[in-house]
Formats: sequence, C-alpha cells, structure tokens
Amino acid sequence: MIILKEDVGRHNALDKLIGASFNSKFLKDSFVITSSRASYEMVQKLAYLNLKLLVAISAPTALALRLADQLEITLIGFARNNRYNCYTHSKQLIG
Repeated sequence: MIILKEDVGRHNALDKLIGASFNSKFLKDSFVITSSRASYEMVQKLAYLNLKLLVAISAPTALALRLADQLEITLIGFARNNRYNCYTHSKQLIG
C-alpha cells in the first residue's frame, strides 16, 4: 500500500487520496481499493487520473458498471480474501 486515506464519506476519502497522489511518483501503475460501494463518481475520478482498476468490498452501482465499461476500467466488487467479482474488463487482469 502506497497511500492510505480515510474519511466518513467515501468520496471525501477518494478526494484526499487524489490530492495526496499528486505529490507521489507511484501513481502511474497504481489502483484504488475502497472499503465502500463503488459509484460512478469514483469511476470518473479514476479516469481523470488515468487509472484502470477500482476494487471495492461491496457491490458497484449500475451506473458505475456502465461507465467503467465505457472507459475501459476494470471494476471489481465484493473483494474478499481469495474471492472477488470482476464486472468489467476482466481480460486486463493478470493471473
């Protein structure tokens, strides 16, 4: 884990992460893990950063799925120890 940010609101936490990442040289090949539901706004923010993977421990919204598919972002939900559901662009995953 390179950067960890938390907040009561999932969008605030992601905004904090984005702000901190501008000072980081590790952003290029990174991805985001969230302990919340993945929303379309989160997918938009990943696209802005040119990141291609969003992992959530809960279900993504329907709009997040459609947008991730259009933007070629891999969206994973229900991530647990050795299991997850890949909703979009699973071919981008290795192994």
